[in-house]
Amino acid sequence: MKRLLTVLLASFLYYVGIAQTPHLVQVDATAKSFDISPNMWGIFFEDINFAADGGIYAEMVKNRSFQFNEPLMGWDIDEKNNRNGIILIMNQAGANSRYAQLRISNDSSGFAFSNEGFRGMGFKEGQSYQFSIDARLKELKATDLTVCLLDSNKKTIGKASIKIEGNQWKTYTATIKSSATNPKGSLLLHFSKAGNVDVDMISLFPTDTWKNRPGGLRRDLVQLLANLKPGFIRFPGGCIVEGRDLSNRYQWKQTVGALRDRVPQINRWNTEFKYRDVPDYFQSYGLGFYEYFLLAEDIGASPLPILNCGMACQFNTAELVQIDDLQPYIQDALDLIEFAKGDAKSKWGSLRAQMGHPAPFELKFMGVGNEQWGEQYLERYTVFADAIHKKYPEIQLVSSVGPFSGGDLFNYLNPRLRKLGADILDEHYYAPPSFFFRSASRYDNYDRNGPKIFAGEYASHIPNTDGMARSTWFAAMSEAAFMTGLERNADVVRMASYAPLLAHADAWQWSPDLIWFNSLWSVPTANYFVQQMYSTNRGTHGVKILENNQPLAGKDSLYASAVVDTASKELIIKIVNTLPKAQPIQFMIKGTVSAKALIKGQVLKNTIDLYNTFAKPTAVTPEQIIINSKGNSLPYECPPYSFTVLRIPIDN
Repeated sequence: MKRLLTVLLASFLYYVGIAQTPHLVQVDATAKSFDISPNMWGIFFEDINFAADGGIYAEMVKNRSFQFNEPLMGWDIDEKNNRNGIILIMNQAGANSRYAQLRISNDSSGFAFSNEGFRGMGFKEGQSYQFSIDARLKELKATDLTVCLLDSNKKTIGKASIKIEGNQWKTYTATIKSSATNPKGSLLLHFSKAGNVDVDMISLFPTDTWKNRPGGLRRDLVQLLANLKPGFIRFPGGCIVEGRDLSNRYQWKQTVGALRDRVPQINRWNTEFKYRDVPDYFQSYGLGFYEYFLLAEDIGASPLPILNCGMACQFNTAELVQIDDLQPYIQDALDLIEFAKGDAKSKWGSLRAQMGHPAPFELKFMGVGNEQWGEQYLERYTVFADAIHKKYPEIQLVSSVGPFSGGDLFNYLNPRLRKLGADILDEHYYAPPSFFFRSASRYDNYDRNGPKIFAGEYASHIPNTDGMARSTWFAAMSEAAFMTGLERNADVVRMASYAPLLAHADAWQWSPDLIWFNSLWSVPTANYFVQQMYSTNRGTHGVKILENNQPLAGKDSLYASAVVDTASKELIIKIVNTLPKAQPIQFMIKGTVSAKALIKGQVLKNTIDLYNTFAKPTAVTPEQIIINSKGNSLPYECPPYSFTVLRIPIDN
């Protein structure tokens, strides 16, 4: 027994000695290997998980113009007054092809109906809400409309009165203040007089929108995007661009101009997942291409629109437009470029100017198709590329290499697009954490003279989990490790974005997601903070960070990358420790580091199964740290299960 204890003690002391031996990591801050694209870290927006209507687009009324397949979906006749009138759905020519006619039979109690919103309307105490309605009277000279904000118990927490007059369409408005906070409220409309009333475009917005724009975007969600300081925003998504079939594809021209002239349609995620069926998921296009461009400009991101290339989703119908009939799709792409950056006197540039933006938007990227594959895509991409590059040679095109980052579909397109001299290849990765750990060196040996890479969609998926529980620190940590490889190879990988971006907690179809929200509150995930720590510490040039002359890409469970920011005169080191124990590191820095400088940094760490929730929104969040400089030799103990960013002042 004594001998066994001696052996165990010796083993323990040996282990402790090994654990305490620091990793000697060399960083050459003087040799700037390549430039970091200002567009390197961006965001991917797709209208999935109620990200647009019911999400970032702040409209609170669902089915405001009765355009859903079931015209009264979202609306309910007040039970107390359901014998005093009926609602008829009337059809008319134009994009907004329906309106409701109320035939009210009783003066004494009038007629009321309500809207449930998107899984409930979220009201905040003291917050004001802007109500509007288009209405006209039949036979009546005037009627009073009472508009009420109701809480989840149908108690009135806000009220306004409007007098409706005349037999011509007119927009009526009222501002209503809520006296209470409630996440599951509704909107009630009560008409007081018997007679016929036509109503349409019934709307309710918080007045506290992003930049206080009437009918604008939800402030807290846009602020979270702005806080990422993204280099680009890709929109309007991925599979939603394709549509289940071509009639369901995203058509940008139907999303611009006056709201009533936009053509709503069913969202392709409406019935995609039977276990998460959302039959009330439609697109009003209140968030359209103009608003996307404006959002990109607001948050300082380059717009990256993706357009349909004549192919519906190949996982669904795989419907194709014949090559001879592809010209309208190509013209849509050319017209979009004119809409974004054309002269205000041009056809599409003038529409942009009429909508409120006479100056051109920035546009230097465009995507052709989403996750298309096979010879059919190659044939159509070639026609698109020829036409766009001929008229707009400055536009860089993003092309698909299929839905997967390997396999037959990828291996067919990848060499052929490279041979064609494609600008940017869009690679996607949805996989378990193990994939991301081992893929940190994926781009180390990519061709430096070939097309650039857009890591367009990636997210670490924890098996056997769902919803918010998928966004654990372990998943985020694996992405942080993978991203060291993206940054270390930023001469090849020029853009990257996590996907999807947003998810409504009560109406999602896909997880994990970067930001969760409900009708009132939003929760950034641990994955969000990883993205933020990269995007706000992007630097201007990549530099080498090595141990024993090798990149830190998983050896001893350490992953690292380093960049220099010539503007702030800082060396920025990012390092991930995936072990459950601390690892001491000695950074040996080539370049002048002040011995008296304060090194600022952030650390993201926690138990690997923890994730942020509405009850605990900051369970996993970065800690700010300050380290006293030791000159060119910097000791740092990397915490267990952690991602650290260090900003070290240097002399250029």
